[in-house]
Amino acid sequence: MSEQVLAAIDGSQFSEGVCDYAAWASLAMDAPLTFIHVVDNHSELPEEQNLSGNLRFGARERLMKELSELDEQRAKINRDQGKLMLEAAHARAVEDGISNSTTRQVNGTLVESLVELEKDVRLLVMGKHGENAHKSSGHFGSNLERVVREMHRPILMVPQTFKRPEKILIAFDGSKTARKGVEMLARSPLFTGTECHVLIVGAETAERRSELEWALNTLRDGGHQAEGAIRAGEVDEALQAYEKEHSIDLLVMGAYGHSRIRHLLVGSTTTAMLRGSRIPVLILR
Repeated sequence: MSEQVLAAIDGSQFSEGVCDYAAWASLAMDAPLTFIHVVDNHSELPEEQNLSGNLRFGARERLMKELSELDEQRAKINRDQGKLMLEAAHARAVEDGISNSTTRQVNGTLVESLVELEKDVRLLVMGKHGENAHKSSGHFGSNLERVVREMHRPILMVPQTFKRPEKILIAFDGSKTARKGVEMLARSPLFTGTECHVLIVGAETAERRSELEWALNTLRDGGHQAEGAIRAGEVDEALQAYEKEHSIDLLVMGAYGHSRIRHLLVGSTTTAMLRGSRIPVLILR
């Protein structure tokens, strides 16, 4: 199977954005588009001790049977809802110019299902949080950080409304992984014709000036208009300030590095930053 754009959808208000950004990426990269909906039927049953001690003989068995029947009904409803979501996603992709998208519905947890499929994934597109973002178990909001940690493919976290990226900002720390990311972006068809900005967060030194110049030259060699800066301060605050000043449409970050950017991405602020961003965030591995 050729590497595909995989778009994970649920019933949240982010699903339309997921569809549109996934269609844009599929067309730009000339890659197949697949929509996936994960049915997570996990539900916690009452604890054993709460049933056996307080129910008469036979009542516990009846209750467990009723709970099992409810679970089956819930699972069927979830599957049926998922099929409708996938049909709607396919129809929206047609409107976006893609007639041959495919759909998949799988049972399991979101993170495990995505990890199982990642060998065939070129880019994963998902909303910043899902329909049950404030609840536990299996949904985008609660599993956002786990997806970032465990997936080894580029991940595009998107907002509700699509805007074609014309200006992108790359958070750069000079690490080997970050350099690979810049080289990949310079030649990626996803960003053909985009204006590229590079930001290094930290004190301005000769080494950082050299790193910035390397990144800008690499992007220019790839045919991009490129500019950048070195700024002191906290990583998230510096990125957000630069983003607003230059009307950036998409933020690019590496998931690993040796600097404060790495700590930002693998630390406790990951989910808050990704959710809080008003623009898409592309996380490179």
